[in-house]
Amino acid sequence: MAKSEAKTAMLDGGLRYKSKVSGSPFAAATAFGGATMSCFMCGKHRVRSMMGTRKVLGKSQAVCAPSCKELDEQLAAQQAGTTSA
Repeated sequence: MAKSEAKTAMLDGGLRYKSKVSGSPFAAATAFGGATMSCFMCGKHRVRSMMGTRKVLGKSQAVCAPSCKELDEQLAAQQAGTTSA
């Protein structure tokens, strides 16, 4: 007999789930280079090739390269270039 699909629901009294769909919204990539990581500074998920490392509080952390703001501007310019063509 097939198992019924569990749906995510919040309780009225808090942030606990009655049931939660398993898995991650960030699907595992087949190649290591296609995997995403979240930037330590801005928290956005980026492809690893768009990230660099920076020492923060004595530890190397993955951050947007060259910086979060510059990377957002570059991606916006690429997006504008592809949509206008």
